[in-house]
Amino acid sequence: MDEPCSALDPIATAQVEELIDELRESFSVVIVTHSMQQAARVSQKTAFFHMGIMVEYDETTKIFTNPTDQRTQDYITGRFG
Repeated sequence: MDEPCSALDPIATAQVEELIDELRESFSVVIVTHSMQQAARVSQKTAFFHMGIMVEYDETTKIFTNPTDQRTQDYITGRFG
């Protein structure tokens, strides 16, 4: 899914996120998003790409709390992007 909630209101976003949660019980769901909040809410694994190169891939909680790569940390904290 590419930015599945980019232009939705909070109620519709919650409904899409509930659907994603239901689907992941039977399917792998890949989401591309710029929304750090949404990525943290709906994913178990996160990959951070910069300029077409995968910088880091790990458990979502690790990526958002203790990333290995400084570029990931800089993006998550809003230093660039």
